[in-house]
Amino acid sequence: MTVREIRQGIYSVGVIDWDRQVFDELLPLPEGTTYSSYLVKGSEKTALVDAVDAEFEEEFITNLARSGVDGIDYIIVNHTEQDHSGALMVFLELFPGVKIITSARGADLLEVLHQIPKFRIQVVEDGDTLSLGDKTLEFMITPWVHWPDTMMTYVREDKVLFSCDLFGAHYACSDLFVAEKCRHTLLAKRYFAEIMMPFRPKVTEYIERLSGYEISVIAPSHGPCYDDPAYILDLYTEWCTGDLKNKVIIPYISMHGSTKKMVMYLTEALIRRNIGVRPYDVGRADTGQLAMDLVDAATIIIATPTVLTGPHPKIANIAFIANMLKPRAKFAGIIGSYGWGGKTLKDLANIMNKLEAEMFEPVYIKGLPSEEVYKSLEDLADEILKKHKDEKIV
Repeated sequence: MTVREIRQGIYSVGVIDWDRQVFDELLPLPEGTTYSSYLVKGSEKTALVDAVDAEFEEEFITNLARSGVDGIDYIIVNHTEQDHSGALMVFLELFPGVKIITSARGADLLEVLHQIPKFRIQVVEDGDTLSLGDKTLEFMITPWVHWPDTMMTYVREDKVLFSCDLFGAHYACSDLFVAEKCRHTLLAKRYFAEIMMPFRPKVTEYIERLSGYEISVIAPSHGPCYDDPAYILDLYTEWCTGDLKNKVIIPYISMHGSTKKMVMYLTEALIRRNIGVRPYDVGRADTGQLAMDLVDAATIIIATPTVLTGPHPKIANIAFIANMLKPRAKFAGIIGSYGWGGKTLKDLANIMNKLEAEMFEPVYIKGLPSEEVYKSLEDLADEILKKHKDEKIV
C-alpha cells in the first residue's frame, strides 16, 4: 500500500489483502481486508502503532522504507492477535533497541504467541502517556473488544485515535478515509455483527468514555480511517443500544421439503401482518449477511428437520454461532419436521443456552404439515405480532 499521511507526522503504512476470502477459518471475507498500521513521528522519537499479518512482512518493510523513517523507538501493540502482530518479530530484529509498548495482558500474550522476552516489553496502565517530543501518546486499556488484551492509543496534539479492531471493517479498498458511506455502513455492520456484537456492553462503555475526548480521526486496524468520527460512533451506538426492528429472521434447512413448506407459510403469514421477515436457507446463505440481520431483529425462528436424533448439523452450526454472537433478539422459536422421533428441541435449547430471548411454543411436527399445523403457524405469527406490539417494536 502506498504510504499516506493522515495528519502531519502520522502515516498509514499498512497493507491491503485483496484476495483473502475467510478469516479465522470461519468468517467469509467476500471483499478481502486490510491490516492497518500507523507510523507516528515525533520531534524526538518515532512509534509504530501495530504491525500486519506475517504474510505481508516484505510489503510492510517496504512501506516503512518508503516513509523515510530512519529508526523506530517504540512499537505500540494495541492487540496481539496475529493479523496485527504477525510481522512484529522482524522489527525486533531490524531495530534491536526498539521497545514494545502494550497492556499487561498483551505482554502475557506476546510471550505465549511469539515468545517475545519480557525485557523487550514495557507494560502501560490505563491513562499512561508516552512522549515522542511534540506528540504525546495516551493509552486507554479497553479489554474485550474483542480480546482481553485490547487497548487504544490517542495522539493528544493531533486528536487521532488508533482504535484497534473497534470500529473496523473487513474489506480491501484504496481509500485512506471512508469515501462511500452507504457501502461502508453495510460492511462495518457486518464486521460489528461478526466480531463486536458479543461485547456490546463493553463497546457501549468505551463509546461513552470516548465522548470525553476530542477526536478528529479514528484510525482502526481494518478498513479505511474516519475523518467524520461521529458517523461511526453514531452507528455503533445504534447497533449496541438502538431500537430493535419489527423483523423476524428464519435460518432454516430442509431435506425433503416439509420444513421448507412450514418456513414459507410462516413467512407469508408474517408478511400479511406487516412484520419484516427474512428466511435464510443456511445450505446456501452467506452467514455474514445473516449475522448482520441478527444485530437488530426482534425475533429469531430456527427451522430444522431432525437428522437421526437431533437438529440438522447445518442448523446446529448456525444455532451455535447465534449463541456465540449473543444477538439482542427478545423472542425466539423453533419449527420443523421429524420422521420418527429424536430430541431436536432439547438439543437446540442446549446449544442456544446463552440467548436471553423468550421462547415461543415450538411448532415441531411429524411428517408433512397439515391444515392443523398451518393453523399453528398462523397462531405463532399472531403471537409474534402481539409480542412485538407489547414491546412497542411495531
